[in-house]
Amino acid sequence: MILNELKEKFIQLKMYEPVDNNELLDLAKQLYIKNQITIIDYRNFVRELEMNGALNPENTDELIEL
Repeated sequence: MILNELKEKFIQLKMYEPVDNNELLDLAKQLYIKNQITIIDYRNFVRELEMNGALNPENTDELIEL
């Protein structure tokens, strides 16, 4: 599965376009947990989405400004 297919799947499920890459990352996680995509697809999505600015929830500390 390629990133464009993930985006199309998001639109089909949510009925709107993703606001940012974090929403696509969340969908990829959900699809992997539900065993609808392989670990290889999941890793590829994570890598590509993070290169385009998506952040894992574990990395949200980077967003907090002190």
